[in-house]
Order: sequence, then C-alpha cells, then structure tokens
Amino acid sequence: MEDKFITMAHGAGGVKSRELVEEIMVPAFDNEYLRQMHDGAKLPVKNNIAFTTDSYVVKPLFFNGGNIGKLAVCGTVNDLAMTGAVPKYISVGMILEEGFPIKDLRTIVDTMSQAAAEAGIYIVTGDTKVVNKNSGDGIFINTAGVGNLIDGCDIAPRNVKPEMDIIVSGYLGDHAAAIMALRHNLQLPDTLKSDCAPLNKLVYKILQAAPKIAVMRDATRGGAAAVLNEIAAQAGVGIIIDEDKLPVRKEVRGFCDILGFDPIYLANEGKMVIFADKTYSSRILAVMHKDVYGKNACIIGSTNSIAPGEVGLRTAIGGIRIIDMPAGEQIPRIC
Repeated sequence: MEDKFITMAHGAGGVKSRELVEEIMVPAFDNEYLRQMHDGAKLPVKNNIAFTTDSYVVKPLFFNGGNIGKLAVCGTVNDLAMTGAVPKYISVGMILEEGFPIKDLRTIVDTMSQAAAEAGIYIVTGDTKVVNKNSGDGIFINTAGVGNLIDGCDIAPRNVKPEMDIIVSGYLGDHAAAIMALRHNLQLPDTLKSDCAPLNKLVYKILQAAPKIAVMRDATRGGAAAVLNEIAAQAGVGIIIDEDKLPVRKEVRGFCDILGFDPIYLANEGKMVIFADKTYSSRILAVMHKDVYGKNACIIGSTNSIAPGEVGLRTAIGGIRIIDMPAGEQIPRIC
C-alpha cells in the first residue's frame, strides 16, 4: 500500500478497501479458513462448543507489554478457556478512524497474528469500517470466539461449595497499573508491564491434571475483587482471603499508594482465579508452577458457609475487611 494513513475510501468497499484487506489483514492472519475469502468462515466444528464476544477500546493503544491487538486476541482466548473450552477460531471486526497511521495498523495486526500463533488459534473472518476523523479514537476492535468444550469438564459457579481453595495464577494489578502509569506519565521500572497473555494452554494442562475444578474466571475489569464477589453471590458461599497472601508486585503497591487504588480491584489481562476442592490444590499448583503464566500461582483464601454472598479480607493485623463489588469503573478504558 502506498497510503500512509487511513482514509474514508478504505471503508467504502472499493479498491482501497480491497487493498487494506489483501495487503494488511490477509498476510497477517493467513490460514486455510480465511483464505476462502467468503462472507463467513466455514469451520469444522463438532460436539459442544463455547462462544464469546468482546470489544476493545483501550487507551492508549500501545503500552508496555502489548497493544490493543494483543489485548483483543488474548481477551477472547481467555474468555473461552475459562469455560473449559479449547479456543479454535476468532473473528476480528475493526472500526478505524480516518487519519489513523497505516504503520500503526500493521503493528497491531502483526501483534494479533503473533498472539494467535502463541494461543494456537485461527483468525478466520472479520470486517473493517472507517469513520470520519474525530468520530472514533484511532481504532476499536470487536472479536468473537468459538471453542470446543473439553469432555468431562463442568465449570460453573454452581459447583462452588464451602471449604474450597481459591487460587490466583500470579501477580495482581499489573495491566491496570501499566496503563495508568502511562496515562499519568509516571516513571516506573520496565519490569512493570501489562500481563496480557493467552492462558488457554495453561488451562488445558490444569484441566488434564484436575478436571473437577469448580470454576475459573479471568480477573479483568474490577480485578480479583469483582470475580470473588460474583462467585460468592452466584454460588451462595462466603469467602475469606488473606491480605498477606495476595501476590502483588512492590511496583504495583507503590503505584496504588500514590494514586489511592487497592490492588485487588485492579484489572488484569493474563491472570485467572480458580475455585477447587482442597484435594486438588497441590496438583493444580504443581502444574501452574511449571508454566511461564502460572509460575507465581498461590492460594489466597477459601470459601465458607458462614457469610453467604460476602467477601472478607483478613488483614495483616488479624481484622476482617469487607471487599465489596466495585460500584463503578475505577479505571476506564483499560481493555
């Protein structure tokens, strides 16, 4: 393409639209299903499937650890994985703003291609629209994903019972802290970056070792606090977690002290919370600790029958602080 910026012609369905698809999208996402270039992808799907959709409007578009494209692929993959599915195919819809740099678009789609390859999934169909300058925010991405459910797995909140362990897969709050540090021009160490990552292969290993896991959730908007409150309410159990067991980087704690946030409410894009019978915990942790995306996994608390629907945090001095469901979005536009 000779163009350096997106124009309205790129969304008009003519020559420029074809150039955009054939010279940027197809080479980046090339696979046997996309290559059919049909109005929709014909997929060899069998047995029970899981299906999800999401939209991505993160600001800024590029951040330490990824960009909106990586976020879109990983977010969709992780949503499918949390249901006990093996992600197979995703669609990608893009809304581009007139004037958006072509080089930035290339970077985003190349990153999406790399994330898809790591996750082992195919980007099989999509759509591109262009809006007038100042009518969007550079680029918005919508995705939908399909995966095959793993036989024998029944992952649902109703399976959560009292006296189960609660496991998190690693450090909390990295993604939100990285985004907000960039927005506020805070000089933080390079070690603080988004945790954006595809978790599906780790989830598959866990389910092979312990297929009777009760439920899993990726702790995105609202962080671990939102997940814990959702499960407590849906399963009718109480939850107590220990403050001194929460895995939080010192850089993130420092960031939270400066801006007045609580790490347990910060969004993640590569972390999950697992509820499982205590007899499976050591097996789950053994699998997780061997994987790059689970090497810092730990047990942070357990469920109980004492206070159904409530989440409490046992503080370092022994008191109990109630962890409420987030009332609103603490940090907007983080995914």
